Amino acid sequence: MNPNPTEAMLDIAGAWVRGGTSKCWIFAAEAVEAAHLDLDVLLENALGSGDRRQVDGVGGATSTTSKVAVVSRSAQPGADVDYLFGQVGIEDRVVEWGSNCGNCATAVGLYAVQEGLVAIEGETTTVRLRNINTGAALQVAVATPGGLAPRAGQALVPGVGSGGVPVELTFHGPFDFAGAFPTGQARELVRAGEVAAEATIVKAGAPAILIDAHSVGMTGTESARDIAGMLPMLTGFRAAGAVLHGLIQPGEPAPNAVPKTGVVGPATDYRASDGTLIRAQDYDVAVRMLSMHAAHPAIGLTSAVAVATAAATPGTVVHSSACSRGNRLRIGTLSGVVEVEWTTSEDGSIEGVSLHRAARRLATAILHVPTAADPRLIKAAAGDSKASTAKLAVPA
Repeated sequence: MNPNPTEAMLDIAGAWVRGGTSKCWIFAAEAVEAAHLDLDVLLENALGSGDRRQVDGVGGATSTTSKVAVVSRSAQPGADVDYLFGQVGIEDRVVEWGSNCGNCATAVGLYAVQEGLVAIEGETTTVRLRNINTGAALQVAVATPGGLAPRAGQALVPGVGSGGVPVELTFHGPFDFAGAFPTGQARELVRAGEVAAEATIVKAGAPAILIDAHSVGMTGTESARDIAGMLPMLTGFRAAGAVLHGLIQPGEPAPNAVPKTGVVGPATDYRASDGTLIRAQDYDVAVRMLSMHAAHPAIGLTSAVAVATAAATPGTVVHSSACSRGNRLRIGTLSGVVEVEWTTSEDGSIEGVSLHRAARRLATAILHVPTAADPRLIKAAAGDSKASTAKLAVPA
């Protein structure tokens, strides 16, 4: 149920920015704090959650277009900008804070340059980001031709037909075996109900469970429609992965956003979502990821980091399926091929994972947001010890 339209409203400034294959509403932390409204309620009302169309809000009604970031200058050494990422529910009135989003990080990088949160450095401006949710350190290199903040560009990414400002996003490690593989195994047998599969539990970029496609009767080149028919099984594996990551206890409900859940298989010819034929020789490994309750239209960048880390580690399901053995991986996704590169230290640990993306500001707006909470949530909100200011200051 949406808030009563006769209730009080507040105005808040926001920027709508496309980063890669996602769209993200970005709010300044000062504006959020000045609203004096519970952060979850503010975002649920602003995006129109509780309705699968999000028709009474500015959400995009898909998992890749119902995202927010709250941004501020950072007081932390080694960081220029802090951002808090929220995955806002669509039919469910909920905001999940337990993850990060690389595509939104590229949007935050462009926003930081355009808003003067960092000084422009020349033809390329580097923005050092700290993700408050996870504490992760990222670096965004934004093209600033002529020493100016750009408004448009011609860089393309699979899954988007129009261009944007060229952006290179780097996730900083180290992603060594001890830190990136929480169960201490490169691959293991994971059970979800009646089904068992070979899988890799990896935490790099985000917690992820990567499932060997052959183990579950898949290829890794399925269409979105195919994956829709397999969602109950794959959702079961996400819950099993959440237990193995220590995110939940057995029997507890799993988060919708994490762990990132994907199916991995060897490269074979397939048709991308736009009908383009993708040849096996043009990529290294097939991956199909979930995004909330559907197939991801491409691959989230945090998921790409997890896939790359697993590809670089012998014994994982990705390493076994991938035909590349260098420091670059071409991932075959529903939208086409996404390339990821990494650097390693002398001991072989991954120091950083980089992807080339594109970003563009779509709108600068004043949002008119109802202030009433959904009555179903008032009791739960009253017992929630996480105030908005705490969310903005403390890594989850």
